[in-house]
Amino acid sequence: MELFTKPSAVETFYEAVMFEMLSYEFMQRALIASVVIGLVCSIIGVFVILKNLTFIGAGTSHAAFGGVTLGYLIGFNPLYLAILFSLVTVWVVGYLSRKGYLKLDASVGIFYSLTMALAVLFIGLMKAYNAEVYGYLFGSILSVTNMDMKIILILGTIVLLIVYLFFKEFHFITFDEEMATASGIATGWLSFLLLNMIALTIVISLKSVGAILVFALIVTPAAAAYQLTYSMIRMFLYSALIGVGSSVAGVVLSYWLDLPSGATTVLFVSAVFFLTVIFSPKRRPVFSLR
Repeated sequence: MELFTKPSAVETFYEAVMFEMLSYEFMQRALIASVVIGLVCSIIGVFVILKNLTFIGAGTSHAAFGGVTLGYLIGFNPLYLAILFSLVTVWVVGYLSRKGYLKLDASVGIFYSLTMALAVLFIGLMKAYNAEVYGYLFGSILSVTNMDMKIILILGTIVLLIVYLFFKEFHFITFDEEMATASGIATGWLSFLLLNMIALTIVISLKSVGAILVFALIVTPAAAAYQLTYSMIRMFLYSALIGVGSSVAGVVLSYWLDLPSGATTVLFVSAVFFLTVIFSPKRRPVFSLR
């Protein structure tokens, strides 16, 4: 009787690919970044889904890209300007919405167009073609640098810490903001804080999936988790598992199949979402026999 079985060809190939991947420093950075980004995006995504803030995220991602292009144009760190552009966008949009000057979707639509126009203008002013700019547009997690890693880790930790410290308050305003206001909770300040967290989450995800696809990584894991449970706590857990798993899978598959990392990650998490829709316990038969 044999105590050990000979590994299959598939197992041998998998081990060889993983060993080769982890031997490269850039792949180590990419995998660590994918775990952090997947976790932060999926956690923030729960609030985005439940508070119907999906459109503001799309507008903020394009604002961040405007900051990136300006950074490359003037020779300044693009992520710093991406942070500035995205924060200013959510500040102005949040102020206009809270004061009643404009509806949220209208102000987001204006800034969506404005910042993309600025991005195109800045690209046109560049004297030479810069491939790194398009890496931020379409995603290139394999090009994450040590400085990028520091920014991702610092901002990711800040966002997760804020969620932990104000979880009860965020939970309250997510489901009943009027009651939270009547209870003495500073809902305006907390909503403003949540918008800032969305902006920071988008910034740390730009290098991973790009400005065009970045918000899919925030919305889709949470939307998939929403199909699986009625509990908010479980929704956070499922969303985190789907987000981290999809991010890591996207990096591995993009390396293995030589595909764009951002598109691969979004396609993978989208496939997971459609599977959760098909097998969701919330599904009910459309027609009844009664």
